[in-house]
Amino acid sequence: MSAISASEKVDGFTRKSMRKAQKQRKSQGSSQYRTQSAPVELSPLPQLKDAPSTEQQELFTQKLQQCCMLFDFFDSVTDLKSKEIKRATLNELVDYVSTNRGVLVESTYPEITNMISTNIFRSLPPSDNPDFDPEEDEPTLEAAWPHIQLVYEFLLRFLENPDFQPSIAKRYIDQKFVLQLLELFDSEDPRERDFLKTILHRIYGKFLGLRAFIRKQINNIFLRFVYETEHFNGVAELLEILGSIINGFALPLKAEHKQFLMKVLIPLHTAKGLALFHAQLAYCVVQFLEKDPTLTEPVIRGLLKFWPKTCSQKEVMFLGEIEEILDVIEPTQFKKIQEPLFKQISRCVANPHFQVAERALYFWNNEYILSLIEENIDKILPIMFGNLYRISKEHWNPIYFNLRLFLDVTV
Repeated sequence: MSAISASEKVDGFTRKSMRKAQKQRKSQGSSQYRTQSAPVELSPLPQLKDAPSTEQQELFTQKLQQCCMLFDFFDSVTDLKSKEIKRATLNELVDYVSTNRGVLVESTYPEITNMISTNIFRSLPPSDNPDFDPEEDEPTLEAAWPHIQLVYEFLLRFLENPDFQPSIAKRYIDQKFVLQLLELFDSEDPRERDFLKTILHRIYGKFLGLRAFIRKQINNIFLRFVYETEHFNGVAELLEILGSIINGFALPLKAEHKQFLMKVLIPLHTAKGLALFHAQLAYCVVQFLEKDPTLTEPVIRGLLKFWPKTCSQKEVMFLGEIEEILDVIEPTQFKKIQEPLFKQISRCVANPHFQVAERALYFWNNEYILSLIEENIDKILPIMFGNLYRISKEHWNPIYFNLRLFLDVTV
């Protein structure tokens, strides 16, 4: 790397520009290629649609085996013919599994899962940029994506095929397979994480015996993320899967599910990169509360415990989540948390950061929340009045004029 002048070391903007330029140069990273002893040139096999029906099964297996060959996508000029043959073959396999019945006989399951495993399971490379900021920096894209994308597409069509039999597939799509899939959620490439999200959701739906294991491993990923690494690229995607899983929980909720909410999901609010997955996290929390309203009090007390002290952006997110919770809260549960909650809301209303104060004031635009406030005005008004009255008189921003309407009604 070229030397950096003293002025560049001081200038944070220059350092960031250099990092971004370096990132753009390295944006085609890949961990997919494993060195092979000697290059092998692929030869095109006959089209499946042109083969006699008696030969299609054998040809299908040959094509699966052919697609186990890996290529170096860092080198854009070598193996071009073989890369194109593999790409075309993968496309053909996707179409074949999507449009034909009776192709998933028992003998094909090990061949299919071997081809998939060979192509997608790999050690992810370390980030090119140790200061990687997912909100600002461009992610490292998988260079071998022209092939890997089609393998993911094939896996998805395989799982969705009407002839797919979990009783056979469970010999190959097992805990080890799922664990390797979950590790890939740390990929910087958002295209890969999107495929993984759909695939893991399909596996969860079809393999009843893997459900508890999947939940436990997601639990472990989140705990490591919160308490150890503070880095994992696929938190939002895993939370999106969980939102659907939680929606399907039977009532009454099991103790392990309640513990997951309080010991994993609530502490996730402390993460530095909360903005990247807060929408999915809030959805999961609200799903739990709609299932079991008695969880409302411990959840809100947990959020108040972890309330941001120095980050206005996080405070705005917390306020948004509180409003989502209040939208579904039962009046009996509201009474249990109204005093500690509105002490925090009162502090937010008086916050010198305009966006925090404004977001807190939006609560008074919500008819349901306003009805809860009015029903409990004897408890809430003493908490809110001092700050509301002061800012309605003193604050420069016209939004605070709306408070006078509230004060006129309640005083």
